[in-house]
Amino acid sequence: MLETLSSAGEVAFFYVVPALVVLMVVVFIHELGHFLVARWCGVEISTFSIGFGRELFGFDDRHGTRWRVSAIPLGGYVKFVGDENDASFPDPEVLAATTPEERAGLFHFKPVWQRAAVVFAGPFANFILAVVLFAAVFGTIGKPVTTPLVEIVNPGSAAEEAGFEPGDTIVAIDGSHVETFTDVQRVVALASGETLHFTVERDGREIELTATPQRQEIPDGLGGTQRIGVLGVSRAADVKLERFGPIGAIGEGMRETYVVVERTLTYVGRIFRGRENADQLSGPLRVAQVSGVVAESGGIPGLVHLAAILSVSIGLLNLFPVPMLDGGHLVFYLIEAIRGRPLGPRAQEMGFRIGFALVIMLFVFVTFNDIVRMTGI
Repeated sequence: MLETLSSAGEVAFFYVVPALVVLMVVVFIHELGHFLVARWCGVEISTFSIGFGRELFGFDDRHGTRWRVSAIPLGGYVKFVGDENDASFPDPEVLAATTPEERAGLFHFKPVWQRAAVVFAGPFANFILAVVLFAAVFGTIGKPVTTPLVEIVNPGSAAEEAGFEPGDTIVAIDGSHVETFTDVQRVVALASGETLHFTVERDGREIELTATPQRQEIPDGLGGTQRIGVLGVSRAADVKLERFGPIGAIGEGMRETYVVVERTLTYVGRIFRGRENADQLSGPLRVAQVSGVVAESGGIPGLVHLAAILSVSIGLLNLFPVPMLDGGHLVFYLIEAIRGRPLGPRAQEMGFRIGFALVIMLFVFVTFNDIVRMTGI
């Protein structure tokens, strides 16, 4: 029994703790974005919570806002005075009973552009955090850089069929310039079954090759597999770490953030087009698993890099036009700006219920994916 308890303690320390640290930092910055812009707009804030459910500990600031850490660490929220729930759905009874003087500090009576700014500030803060974290890694540890030089062409691969040869340097894909072998891998991974046009430098001249990456299952480094597009070439073994100055690191951080957004949207688009299976979507269990592996193998820099990727993902997810998420609120505000008046309470309530159901279904779905991938069922 002591061995069992020891094993459980190790799992908690190496997997759960790193995951919670990463998630809480990302969530805190997201909610801080909402909070700071709301405070700038003169909105009265009742609660700033990391997590949901019962409060574990907290304190009140001089403005009357309750800062708290709650028992379920799977998100967070900023609750404004006049909100009925944690998703900022207005409480009609409270709002109806307010005086004109009191309404000046209530979120739901602010101009639509201010409400939109408050809502957008959360995802925007996540993107800023990602840029900063990527820049910190690239400016201190460095960024792995590999030239897009083909060293080996695998027999029977898409690359061999297309006419690739050892010694080729990939210059561009579909007209977009590539600088590293990683750039090539990123494009190819999400293009299985699609025709790509490669510009290759060979013997001092550029030639055009056309290849269709093949879908293959490869190890994901966590005991499972992932299905991606494969060209069938191996890179030159010249990996080096390139360290950037402050300005260069920020630029590379912005570029890396853009790449994560682009890859995520490309993957989601391929799901809707029937070219990808949604079983590759991951949830909190997978985050915990990856965090544990990264903490053990990559240390603090690895966790910082993971936090940057997770921050982009959370910021982007919140911008999806689903009621209850930030993107859903922004859609409501856009409709209000066009109509000159907000949607009726019933329409907003129905939207909230639909959005809540969609979020719960997504959570259940990705958790099921996590269990399947982690157990191999």
